[in-house]
Formats: sequence, C-alpha cells, structure tokens
Amino acid sequence: MPQAYSHIVVGGGTVGSAAAYWLSQRGAERVLVLEQFDLLHPFGSFGDHSRIIRRVYPSADYVRLTDAMFAAWHQVEQESGLPLITTTGGLDLAEEGTRGAQYVANARRVMDQAGVSYDSLSAEELRARFPQWQVSDETFGLFQPDAGVLDIRRTVSAHTSVAQSAGVEFRGNCAVFGIDLQNDGVVVRTADGAIHAENLLVAAGSWMGELMEDLGLSFTLTLSQEQVSYFSSSKLSEFTPDKHPVWIYHGAEDTYYGFPVYGEAATKLGRDMRSRFIASKDRVFTGDSVEGELLADFLRQHLPASAGPALMHRTCVYDMTPDRGFVLDTLPGHPHVAVFNGAGHAAKFGSIMGQILADLTTAGSTEHDISAMSLSRPAVSDPEYPITFALETEPAESAVAD
Repeated sequence: MPQAYSHIVVGGGTVGSAAAYWLSQRGAERVLVLEQFDLLHPFGSFGDHSRIIRRVYPSADYVRLTDAMFAAWHQVEQESGLPLITTTGGLDLAEEGTRGAQYVANARRVMDQAGVSYDSLSAEELRARFPQWQVSDETFGLFQPDAGVLDIRRTVSAHTSVAQSAGVEFRGNCAVFGIDLQNDGVVVRTADGAIHAENLLVAAGSWMGELMEDLGLSFTLTLSQEQVSYFSSSKLSEFTPDKHPVWIYHGAEDTYYGFPVYGEAATKLGRDMRSRFIASKDRVFTGDSVEGELLADFLRQHLPASAGPALMHRTCVYDMTPDRGFVLDTLPGHPHVAVFNGAGHAAKFGSIMGQILADLTTAGSTEHDISAMSLSRPAVSDPEYPITFALETEPAESAVAD
C-alpha cells in the first residue's frame, strides 16, 4: 500500500516551505514536503542572501497583495525569532521619454489609487538625497519607504524549521518522477516509492516543466539563466542599509537592480531578464565575467563609489509565463491539487503565496483576489497568446487598486 498523507508539497524552496508552514498553521496533519536536493540547497531561486521586497508594481493585482505580504512575513519573523526584512526604502529611477519612464508612471498611478505612500524626486533632488548616484538631468525617481532587503535564505530556513517543529515531515533528496491524479487524491511517484495524499501542492520553481504533463498543464514556461554580481569597494561604508536603499533603474533597454551592503562585504546588482534562454538541463550555477563586466560598467557610470573589483558572480533561473504573471490556482476538475509558478519575481510574495496555497487546499478558497493569476487567463490558456514577459497594466481611467 502507498504511504498516505493529508497533503504533499512538491518543492521545499521559498514557496513550498511557506506552504508547509501555513498548512501547519491551518491545522493540517500528516503533511509531507518532497525536495529533490538537500534542504536549504544552493541550486534554487532562494540561493544567495537577498531579494528586493517592494510595493512598486505597475499592476494593481500585485500592489493590493502587499499589505498581506508584509503581514505574513512579520508573523514568520515573530515565530522564528529571525529578522527577515531589513527596511531600507526603495528607489526606482528612469529617464523621461523612455520605456522605463512608462513603467514608473504606471506604478505611480496604481499606487496612488491604492493609497501607497511614496516621494517623487527630480534629478536634482535625487542627487541631493542620494549623492552616491550620478544621473542625467532627465532622470527622475520614486522613493517608497516600505521597501527593503528580504533575506531569502533565512525565509526558507524559518518556514522549514517552524513547520518541522509543528510536525511537518520534510524529505530531502527525494525527487518526484511522476504524479497520478485521482478523483479522491493523488499518488506521487518518487525514488522512495509511491506516496498517496488527499491533497497536492506543487511549487517546484523552474523544475515545474518536468511535471506539467502529469498535471494536465500545457502553457509555455520559458527559462532564462540570470546572474547577479557582487562588487567590493574602498567606499562600502557609503552603501550600508542605513545610508543607501535597494534600487531599480528602469533603462531605455535594460532594467538593473541592486542592493546595499548585505550578506557580503560588497554591493550586489543584476540585470533583470537578460534573456539567456535555456532548457532545464542546461542550467549552470556559476556566473561569468562577461556579464560581470557589463554590470561593472553600469556601476562606473551611475554608482562609481561602489565600482570596485568583482567579488563573486552567482546565477539563478527565471521560470516565466508568457505575461510574466504568477500562476496560482487549483487544477480544473481537481480542486485538491494547487499549483504555483512565480515567473521570476515571486520571492517577496513567498510567504503569502504559501498561505494562499494552504488555504486553497484546506478551506477550499482564499480571501485574496487571485483571479489575475488563474490557469484560465489568456496568457496561460491560449496557446497563441504573445510572449511579452510583461505584466499587464491598467489604463488610467479603469485602474483598480482596492
């Protein structure tokens, strides 16, 4: 007879560990988490120290989740005793007349309707407030005080440890080879044999593609190999979290993002969506100096005081839907099976995503509006939907941010 559980969670990373934690909070018993690598392994999207947590989004569907996002993290901080968020404020920059300027304008409009506070900054005000920056006179900024650094590795440790103490079983080095959907549950086939559960939660990150056929899913999932680099400097004291915020520079062509000194004696930055498209088997876990030099050049141009020698390069993989929106839903005809895909920007929402997955498979519903993340939306259900990797934004006259 197969082993039996009330819930199986596939994936022990950011969202999978969060789902396990929230299942324990919701009173679920006999919960099993299956992770193909060691627990807290370095190969997933939660590798490295830091992710940006922010409210600045051009879509109300994400902005309206940010109150619950922060509340979920604060609960985990209190239960685990670990500080997970370092508040630095967040700076978004762009030059007038560019694609980046439109992104910032859309985000500002949505936040206005949601009542999110921020400061608008001219180029002169930017230089005065953050003298580390060298920007053109056409540059403008938006400073949002709630943003900061989310310690992503700590979040997985915290969710996992508290869930384990509540009785959740975590099984590392146990890859899932297949899933058999049944009307009254699922059978998950693993190296340890077949395991039966009444409910299934799939949060397999960039490995989700290997399970999609068994789940009856066929939407396009594109993988992009990304890189961040750390740079040491003789002026690191100018970039401590109390002196310099997390930031995103929305350029005419590329978007760069960065962090103050955190986790390493260096500042960290990356280029969002560099479009190094790969198959899952082709992923690499070391960065390269070519991308590193491109990032160093950005620092020399805009943050020269932090432009020192490269300390290290690290990689991760974005797993993206055509519109780069999340997938958060139960399977049609199988309400006991919930799936999640984070489209390369889910870390900040990790705990609330796990909470929603837990609610869908315990209460059968969630208090949050996740309709924009459904499996039935055109970007997921229509095979002809154009691949834009861009979240839809609301026109000014109909923007919704309740």
